[in-house]
This record gives sequence, C-alpha cells and structure tokens, in this order.
Amino acid sequence: MTESEIAVDRDGWEVAGTTTNFADSHLRVVTDRVRTPTREDAVSWTIVQRNSAVVIAPMTPEGKFVLIRQERIPIRATIWEMPAGQVEELCDTGSFQDVALRELREETGYELAPGGELIFLGEFYSSPGFTDERAFQFLARPVRPSPQGAAHHESEAIVDCREFSPDELKRMIAEGEIRDANTLGMYARLTALRILESDSTVQSEAVR
Repeated sequence: MTESEIAVDRDGWEVAGTTTNFADSHLRVVTDRVRTPTREDAVSWTIVQRNSAVVIAPMTPEGKFVLIRQERIPIRATIWEMPAGQVEELCDTGSFQDVALRELREETGYELAPGGELIFLGEFYSSPGFTDERAFQFLARPVRPSPQGAAHHESEAIVDCREFSPDELKRMIAEGEIRDANTLGMYARLTALRILESDSTVQSEAVR
C-alpha cells in the first residue's frame, strides 16, 4: 500500500491523505481521509476510482433503440443493455464522442447513417457512494447496420443485438428485464428530454 499526503480544497472539501490499496490498468482502490463541508474531523472512505465511461442510445430512423445482450460475470447473468465503454483516460466531451462512435460500431455493428448526429445528453455517476466513475450519455440518431459489422473485444461476451421500441423498453424496465444503471439512467434522461416517446404517443400525434 502507498500513501500520499495532499490537501486540496474544493467547495469546502479537503483531502487530508490518500492510501492506495490496489491498482491495475482498469481501476484503483484507495482510502481517502476527507474533511467535508459539515465535518471538521476527517472521515475515512474507501473508493474505487475508474476512468470515465460513455453510454450510447442508438436510435433507428423508425424510432427504435438498439440494445445488446451481454454476459455479466459479476452478477452471473446475461442482460439487455445499451452499448457502453470505458474511456482510456480523462478527456473532454469532444474526445468522448470518438469513443462513443467506436463503442457503437464495435458492440452493436451499427453506425451513424448519412446525415446522422451524435448528441451529448448529459452525465451521471453510476454509484457515488462506492465509485467516482462518471458516465457521459450520447444519443446517436439515426443509426444503420454497418457494412463492417460488430467487432467485439475479446473480453466481452455479447450474445445478441436487437432493436426495441420505446414501449418495449418501458415494459422490460417495469418487468425487471432491464436492470443496469447505464440503461436505466439513459431511459430517464431520454424521457426527461422528451426524446423517448411511447408508440401510442407517436401514433396519436400522427393521427392529428
């Protein structure tokens, strides 16, 4: 274990010291001693530090969303989720766009159609009591199957890829079929921004 003494003030937060418990190419486990805006005495907290990530909502011209079904070893389950991936190092959102487009093609085999756009929607923390990982959300629309197809990383086990309507996503979430933070967070963002509309809403507006 290694320890460093630092003092960084940010909005009333002061890091009094950091002990590194474990580190590899993917993450670091550290124990920070932190003084918070409401506490004078330093509090020790063990944190998993991870690189930032991107989460992509691929939307087809018909308004459907492309999801992958992937084996997830930590939870011993194969689940439907939106494509996502870690960024190798901290960078600005412009660089994140390149990563998002790469993850889209590699995991789903889809790409932006001619005239398509990649829109930055916002960011969120996947589990702020446990890790500092920050995920950047992007909407890719419209997308189409890429001639090159998918190119999964050897560490991934993606077993299926399909398009789902907004109503299907809603049902899958309600029934617990979709249960990862990335996809749930993206669904909430798309809903709040009124990008994700149910099939019935689209049909009723078309009648008008």
